[in-house]
Amino acid sequence: MNDSVPLLAVQGLHKAYRKHKLVVPVLNGVDLEVQAGEFLCVLGASGSGKSTLLHLIGTLDAPDSGSVWLEGQRIDNAPAHQRDRLRNATFGFIFQFYHLLPELTALENVLIPAMMERSLWSWCWQGRTLRQRATQLLERVGLGHRLHHQPCELSGGEMQRVAIARALMNQPRVLLADEPTGNLDEEKGEEIVRLLRDLNAQEGLTMIMVTHNRDLVAPTDRVVRLVKGRVEPTQNPVVAHTPAIFELPRRVAL
Repeated sequence: MNDSVPLLAVQGLHKAYRKHKLVVPVLNGVDLEVQAGEFLCVLGASGSGKSTLLHLIGTLDAPDSGSVWLEGQRIDNAPAHQRDRLRNATFGFIFQFYHLLPELTALENVLIPAMMERSLWSWCWQGRTLRQRATQLLERVGLGHRLHHQPCELSGGEMQRVAIARALMNQPRVLLADEPTGNLDEEKGEEIVRLLRDLNAQEGLTMIMVTHNRDLVAPTDRVVRLVKGRVEPTQNPVVAHTPAIFELPRRVAL
């Protein structure tokens, strides 16, 4: 890989939503680069298009114009099967509303990404190893005692930790976090961000977190602000890693 090429880049992204004759512009020519191993925060007011930007980067949606690049290769116009693979293997997603399946246990929710990319025969062959990995991931985010609890038996912070473990299951290179603390109180929200910081620091995971909360940016490497559909740089937060609320044991190779 050429060191001069960023891991991720978006160029001239435009996106508008339409309903009948009504057109609502959301992104108006966004340009952004993200380096490998960086923990980037995109800060913006509610409705500024932060989630839309994240969805375009992760190929959950397509831009009206512009492009998304991964290691110098354009991905927004890739064939559907390649984009499916990117979403399941290269990108890990963490959402504000968790999106856990209520009828499954924490362990089963974490296993979903691994199940989706395997045939029944492959699952029979690898299932035990994958269950061990899912168990270790839940232990790593502090939920080893909650493996067999369903979402209704978990707190909001615990459900978000399950979602983080699920996002890590297929060893992604990039973690995309969409308002990951939006449904949590201040203390739990800070804990989740520091958990992400530890994962980034220990494993070199590239992370993009979008938030409207200025109080959460300190543990990140760089902050950009989304204003009027464009990304503009703002003052960098503290460069040194903020001490974690708890240290994560190095149990799983991500």
